[in-house]
Amino acid sequence: MITKTMFQSIRDALNKDDSGGATTYKEVLKLEPGNTYTVRILPNSLEPVKTFFHYFVHGWTSFATGQYVSALSLQTFNERDPIAEERFKLLRVGTEEEKSKVESVKRAEKWLVNVYVIDDPTTPENKGKVKILRYGRQLHKIIEAAVNGEDVDEFGHRVFDLSAEGCSFKIKCETQGDYPTYVSSRFSSPSDLKLSDQKIEDIYKGVHNLESVMTVKTADEIRALFNEHFHLKGVNEAASPSPVVKANTKAPEKQTEVKAAPVDEDENEITDDIIQDLLRDL
Repeated sequence: MITKTMFQSIRDALNKDDSGGATTYKEVLKLEPGNTYTVRILPNSLEPVKTFFHYFVHGWTSFATGQYVSALSLQTFNERDPIAEERFKLLRVGTEEEKSKVESVKRAEKWLVNVYVIDDPTTPENKGKVKILRYGRQLHKIIEAAVNGEDVDEFGHRVFDLSAEGCSFKIKCETQGDYPTYVSSRFSSPSDLKLSDQKIEDIYKGVHNLESVMTVKTADEIRALFNEHFHLKGVNEAASPSPVVKANTKAPEKQTEVKAAPVDEDENEITDDIIQDLLRDL
């Protein structure tokens, strides 16, 4: 059951940038326009402050390969981020061509949370399973209002409750222009999922480790990625007599890989706070 202490820990975590960084994307719920998905948000009962994973990700179309590349921003962990700094530098002192080019590099703000799937019209076999909901600012505003805002008296801890007192989350995916939108999503009145106490306990124990979903590159690896796919450095180095710089063979505390970020509701309204973040650090 959801205790007051557990609920307060979850509320506090919504206002923080705590993170860590591999469960693969196969566990992430796929949302497609024209469908409504019904889920119950799940808490991390052992570590309530880790119920949500809040992160930032850079993404752009590679100038070397023409394919989309992305990298988890180290600003997720309140650390200096090479891409953010390079973007800031080019926007400030770069040529007009460089300024135009770097505008294609976007930083998106995202969240992850575990959910119990009640209805998934896209993948019906997900019903009754624990999946991961990946979402942006539109859904975050709705969840924040229910957990920690103007709707807390109506919903509050009920959004994490699997009993008959719990409130399900109806995620309505529509289309606005060329992008999905989720503004019509809402929490519903309490409903009984008819789950036994043992089943509820098993579901709570079956949540995914959200900190392992997004893999993390070191600062040097992120810099090398940006040099290759933005500055085109190293693309033709095979024909050069210059020695190849090998990656650090030691296992970094935060391991790495590049993943393409699925299109979602924030792709048409990504806000870029990088300059403000960097100015505060100067």
